Amino acid sequence: MRRLRALRCGRGLHSLRVKLTLANVALLAIGVIAATAVSLMGMRHYLVDQVDTELLKTRDSLAGTGITLRDLDSLSVLDFLRDRMTPEQSDTQPTPDTVFAAVDTEGRAVPILGVTPTSAQTGLAAAVRDPRALTLAPDPQDVRMHGAAYRVTGSRLGDGTYILMATSTEALHQGIAKALKLDLAVGTLLLALLACLTLFSVRRRMRPLEDMVETSSAIAEGDLTRRVPSSREATLEVEQLRLALNSMLHQVETAYRTRERSAAQLRRFVADASHELRTPLSAIRGYLQLYDQGMLREPEERRRAWDRMNGEVDRMGRLVDELLTLARLDQRPELRLRNVDVSRLVRDAAQDLRALQPDRPVVVDAEGALLVQADESGLRQVLGNLVANVRTHTPAGVPVRLGAKRADGVVRLSVEDEGPGLEAEDAARVFDRFYRAGGGAGSGLGLAIVQGVVRAHGGEVSVRTAPGKGLGVTVELPARPTACR
Repeated sequence: MRRLRALRCGRGLHSLRVKLTLANVALLAIGVIAATAVSLMGMRHYLVDQVDTELLKTRDSLAGTGITLRDLDSLSVLDFLRDRMTPEQSDTQPTPDTVFAAVDTEGRAVPILGVTPTSAQTGLAAAVRDPRALTLAPDPQDVRMHGAAYRVTGSRLGDGTYILMATSTEALHQGIAKALKLDLAVGTLLLALLACLTLFSVRRRMRPLEDMVETSSAIAEGDLTRRVPSSREATLEVEQLRLALNSMLHQVETAYRTRERSAAQLRRFVADASHELRTPLSAIRGYLQLYDQGMLREPEERRRAWDRMNGEVDRMGRLVDELLTLARLDQRPELRLRNVDVSRLVRDAAQDLRALQPDRPVVVDAEGALLVQADESGLRQVLGNLVANVRTHTPAGVPVRLGAKRADGVVRLSVEDEGPGLEAEDAARVFDRFYRAGGGAGSGLGLAIVQGVVRAHGGEVSVRTAPGKGLGVTVELPARPTACR
């Protein structure tokens, strides 16, 4: 029990709620990282491709002319080249956006248009170790110059001089870095928002499971009437689990109540049986002691003691037989079912009653044949006990009515008298074992046997009574019984 409470109150990484939240956050994190990587790679490829296109276009233009370095000084485009290439290449700006440098076959920077190579041009020449391989490469290459990234390509002039053309990609990388930071910030915000939403959603969805834990704890503490309440937002699987758990709890409660009731009945049964057996045994022991002490001198006294002891022995025999019958019924024996004419059984029971009490008015309502699948000896015992109950507890002149009829798919046997009847409290316990209303005669097992036999046939037995209005016992048997084993 202490362990159950600890598990119920436990929180932390072992909680299913936290595990589901971490799983969702991890999946979203993987998705964000993958999407960010794909988008940044695509953006870099697009921007670098634009830079490469410009460089390749310039390289192809120079390669197609076949001019030399000396020819560059005499061309009419010198002003364009001077304005386009040389002003930005100063020592004050070692990493300009574009660098245009001329190198000899040994890879050393040479003057262009009479201008001494700048630090940027010298650095570009040093970064490109093999101008010839760069010229032959189909695509521009990445190089680093003065700590900055460039895309560089080259073209070979007619006199063997190599022209290197480089464009800075530093702004491109800075833009990608900013985009990466923005994506990470947005992704982190999304992950935090997802974690909060998942915790809230999982807590709401897990509420039925928490109710199940609380219900199980209450039942473990002894409250067997607790059930898992329904939830308006429960999923199909959780609702199925709730219904199955409630059904199991109902079965557990029923089994527990049945066991407690059976144990109480067994204790009462043993106590009552002991009491019932002790009375005749005490009587027999008393008479034997009288005989042993020689106090029964007259033959008539010995005969009377003998008859009393025989009567007590018969009483004990009947009581033991009834107890054995109840014990067999409790074990749910196999019934020997066959077609039985219950009308004939009712008429036989009425004739037996007339033979024992000729002065009692007996009315029989059982004409013709009324067949039912049943155990004949069991039904005879039922009718015999009901008639014996009337004979024992009512005056000899009280009318009795016995009947048998079929209605609503069942066969009803009834035994009704016009005797004093029973109080409601006595009627509620009339089928209890060893219960005798008002301390009357008999063992108190007759109606208990009736109920056991009827239930063994899958039927029901009920009483109708009131003070001064007699007692009516009705037995309902299914027309096609599913006999209980």
